[in-house]
Amino acid sequence: MRVVLQRVKQSWVKVNGKIVGKIGKGLNILLGIGKGDTEEDIKKLVNKILNLRIFENEEGKFHYSVLDIKGEVLVISQFTLYANVKKGRRPSFEEAEEPKRAKELYEKFIDEIKKSGLKVETGVFGAMMDVFIENWGPVTIIIDSKELK
Repeated sequence: MRVVLQRVKQSWVKVNGKIVGKIGKGLNILLGIGKGDTEEDIKKLVNKILNLRIFENEEGKFHYSVLDIKGEVLVISQFTLYANVKKGRRPSFEEAEEPKRAKELYEKFIDEIKKSGLKVETGVFGAMMDVFIENWGPVTIIIDSKELK
């Protein structure tokens, strides 16, 4: 699994012109599911995301996690995080998980985040979405579950 994690002042997602998910201060998570990803990857990744100290204290140091600030989370599926652009001009998505399994893992990821008690909003899996992000900092971090111990 790969995520692009963004610290945001606010973020929302629209499908067909209608807002389907909206948050205030917290995290926007773009989530890609790759072939071979598992429920164990979800647990490692969610633990890392929820406890990652990327919110500043009074001295401007990264000291607080989204849990510490009781922030909000917006999760959006994004298979294009598995784009391979090594050859040609058109990206290949061979490393992305097939949609049925990807949706299952995406939903399990959301359920795992919800266990935190934080407000969690989502996009619509497989839909064409317009994503609005007011990146705070900006702070953007890329995490690959295969690199977590």
